[in-house]
Amino acid sequence: MEIVDVKRENCPAARLIGKSYAQGPDWGQWWSNGWFGKLEALRSLEFNGDAYIGAVHIVDGAPEYWIGRLFPAGTRAPEGFGYVDIEPQEYAVCYLRDREGSDGFYTMDTHNMCLNELSLRGYKRREDSWCLERYNCPRFTTPDENGDIILDYAIAIEK
Repeated sequence: MEIVDVKRENCPAARLIGKSYAQGPDWGQWWSNGWFGKLEALRSLEFNGDAYIGAVHIVDGAPEYWIGRLFPAGTRAPEGFGYVDIEPQEYAVCYLRDREGSDGFYTMDTHNMCLNELSLRGYKRREDSWCLERYNCPRFTTPDENGDIILDYAIAIEK
């Protein structure tokens, strides 16, 4: 696992449409039920592109996980989906490279590695805010000539 780039990105007010989970999210359920297809029919937020989102933030002292996509504020959620509105925020996005199928993307070590890199670059994490895993096509879905893929890992930062 390596950080190949870090970029500062602005995300306007957004609506995360999807489903929330108190424990870890269930990606398999999304694929087997075709839920991504229902969200792909909506106009996504430019910050998000065509990426699927795995998100986490703290609610009442406990993590709340989401799977979904980011949309412009006020976008109507399709039946069966929830939403949460996210205020405009700046993110430091770590572009992480590892082998396709690696579990390394999904650990606290990876999160801490990104926090350390952000600190070295002078960024301060915005407490009680969002961390987003942005599964962008084709960076995440199509391995390069070495079998590696890229995951965008966004951490909200202080302005």
